[in-house]
Amino acid sequence: MVDMAENQVGGRIKRLRRQHRLNQADLAQALGISASYLNLIEHNRRKVTVPLLFSIAGYFGVEPGELVDGDEGRLVGDLMEAFGDDIFADSDVTNLEIRDLAQANPGAARAVLKLYDRYRLLRSDEPSARQEGETAPFHLATDAISDFLQNNGNYFSSLEDSAERIRGDIDNSGDSFEAGIRTYLFNVFGLDVRLASLPHGIARQLDPARRQMLLSDLLPMETANFLLAQHVGQVASGAEIEAILAASDLPEGDAPALARNVLSAYFAAALIMPYAPFLKACRDYRYDIERLGRRFGASFEQICHRMTTLQRKGASGIPLHLVRTDIAGNISKRFSLSGIHIPRHSGACPRWNIYAAFLAPERINVQVSQMPDGQRYFCIARTITKGDYRYNAPRRYLSIGLGCAIHHARDMIYSDGIDLASEQQVVPIGVGCRICPRLECGQRAHPPADHRFRIDENMRPESLYARMT
Repeated sequence: MVDMAENQVGGRIKRLRRQHRLNQADLAQALGISASYLNLIEHNRRKVTVPLLFSIAGYFGVEPGELVDGDEGRLVGDLMEAFGDDIFADSDVTNLEIRDLAQANPGAARAVLKLYDRYRLLRSDEPSARQEGETAPFHLATDAISDFLQNNGNYFSSLEDSAERIRGDIDNSGDSFEAGIRTYLFNVFGLDVRLASLPHGIARQLDPARRQMLLSDLLPMETANFLLAQHVGQVASGAEIEAILAASDLPEGDAPALARNVLSAYFAAALIMPYAPFLKACRDYRYDIERLGRRFGASFEQICHRMTTLQRKGASGIPLHLVRTDIAGNISKRFSLSGIHIPRHSGACPRWNIYAAFLAPERINVQVSQMPDGQRYFCIARTITKGDYRYNAPRRYLSIGLGCAIHHARDMIYSDGIDLASEQQVVPIGVGCRICPRLECGQRAHPPADHRFRIDENMRPESLYARMT
């Protein structure tokens, strides 16, 4: 039997059912159980037998372990981050109490997170709360988009179907994809695509009066094709995008506009890298990102993003996590199906290889990472550079991290030659210093929120934070 009091399988099953737009009666019939029994399972009032767990996992095309893990760990981690804030310094809330809140009342836990997000937004809007010249580090819409993707498993079947249909029209033209997408835009929408010297910082410009789309002649080919594909998504799959937004619970304000951009980018990736051929290539090439980029004419970041969307029922890829950070540690993208917790409110652990990747630009950095709860993950990271293709152009340096639970590591080519069972390969990492229990870590930037200093004048440790109670 699977202990649901510990693992909260019910909530995960309910979310999967809703994502696939099934009612309880239909799912119960498919599983061979009663609707009332399924209702009890979804409300964590009945235990799930192992055979039933495997049946549910097989029906939705996910790993059984994903059902057991659910997103409780992410919720607990997010709450611990929030309660690690200085405003809770005297509250004496324990990790056990936070875990109990997430397990017993996940709805209330998410409401607490939403309230804390609002508090951070208000605090970031106050100039007095920041150093002179410092910009606000937080925007409510960006976290809302991350949650939106996470709750949907970063998979949108209607956009996949639309992209597959349009890709068929492009391929039937007989041209290469690069020429075919331009032909498609001209034949279907009367839009003439041209390269042009655009103002600095402008990648694409639409001129409706002349029925022209101008692309900057400084763009890499992969970026130019992606922008064209994204525009196809905006004009040809607008109805699908609006339907997804209508079914979401995104807050008002900037979030819907940002979500439209995210969904049109999702469509672009699905158009350039069609689902079935891309999944087959991932398996054949063992997730070799450079080789896949060559095969589909896509950038390193585009390939990594597309890998995280392979969640079709009965034809899914490895459950992956993805994180993008800049050299200052600001996380601009985060998504996790692997189970690893990516910080919501702060920078990630400096021992994680996503930061070490900056020391060896454009080389794959491999790491077996272990979180404080003992779970291990196989992580790769590589830096990318963005900027104009011209002399003395400013550059942006980012690091992309991708990974999976350790039991999926051998499916990736990057695990070759690595002894995954060796303790010497393991690098202990945490979610963030405020909630990490590893007092012996010499790379702490902050003390744990629930500890106090214990100063011994006769002994000076390497890390002051290691001498705490």
